Amino acid sequence: MSPFFVMSLIFGLIFGQAASLCAPSEYTIHVEKRECAYCLAINTTICAGFCMTRDSNGKKLLLKSALSQNVCTYKEMLYRTALIPGCPLHTIPYYSYPVAVSCKCGKCNTDYSDCVHERVRTNYCTKPQKLCNL
Repeated sequence: MSPFFVMSLIFGLIFGQAASLCAPSEYTIHVEKRECAYCLAINTTICAGFCMTRDSNGKKLLLKSALSQNVCTYKEMLYRTALIPGCPLHTIPYYSYPVAVSCKCGKCNTDYSDCVHERVRTNYCTKPQKLCNL
């Protein structure tokens, strides 16, 4: 093996996590309730980006601790609540949503994250739209 290859390999293993591009990113959530007259477009931040992942075709030969499937997930978050306009009195017009304060590369926690990407789901309004900038 050439010295350049060995140094590149060592550098990649040591600084790979630092090279990850996982950070809060602007995102718009569209929220509507059947009973309410409007759809609410909420500008927030979510965690998005690239995280270094190590996986091997020889999974049976390695310890589980040597395999890593990291995702860009919340390090710190807070919740905000928005009021959906045009709701009748008998309907609860509030919607709470997460706001990413900081992000990290780590295991996906299903307690507060959707760890599966669904391609068929769309994010749009079917009713007249109101914008919420919080």
